[in-house]
Amino acid sequence: MAGRGALQPALQGHPLSTDIDRTAVERGCGHVFARVELLAEALTHRSALDRAPALKAAFPHGNERLEFLGDRVLSLAIATLLLRRHPAEREGELARRHAALVREETLAAIAGAIDLGRHVRIADSERGGRPVRDSILADAIEALVGAIHLDAGYAAAAATVERLWGDRIDGQTEAPRDSKTALQEWAQARRLKLPAYREVGREGPPHAPTFVVEVSVEGAPPHVGRAGSKREAERLAAMALLVELEGR
Repeated sequence: MAGRGALQPALQGHPLSTDIDRTAVERGCGHVFARVELLAEALTHRSALDRAPALKAAFPHGNERLEFLGDRVLSLAIATLLLRRHPAEREGELARRHAALVREETLAAIAGAIDLGRHVRIADSERGGRPVRDSILADAIEALVGAIHLDAGYAAAAATVERLWGDRIDGQTEAPRDSKTALQEWAQARRLKLPAYREVGREGPPHAPTFVVEVSVEGAPPHVGRAGSKREAERLAAMALLVELEGR
């Protein structure tokens, strides 16, 4: 990723540098960018590249690289906040809190809270009058955290994470139970085989597939989960099955 000190040549005089409601995004995340090209990159999903050669020339990978970085920065920032807020908790409890705060569903909700989906550049086929998919929103909020880290350093990125995730962290009165773990415990308590997960399909475009995963346990019909990652699809499938099992 070159040209960090100023707009890359491909951006100068191109709508890429001006079609973002920069004020709205910066107000939402609480950070004013010194290098607007980082913000532009964070909001460019790979599905948008084919429609604009200049966009593809500037960001050939879309926001994937920033999402990669933001995932790590977010994880560290959340872990640090949890250590501060829960000094007496053990690693297992902290890990469950952390997992709930960085899963796709939560990331998409955080992105939705600042209306990030309205600003993400995606293919027309991805928008089409429908809500932006959770997987795209999750990637965008992680990319935004990564962009802030490159723009102003870890402290600025961590401040944004605390601003956006703080209420959710404080709202965790106890460490949440992961649905996959809870389903496994349900099966073990009844001396059944462990839950079995299998991918039964993929939906959507190749660049942003929705994984369809089925989970089954003895004595119950299988349930399906759909999400932008296999792990999240497994979690949703386990949650759906648990709802039925615990409702019996």
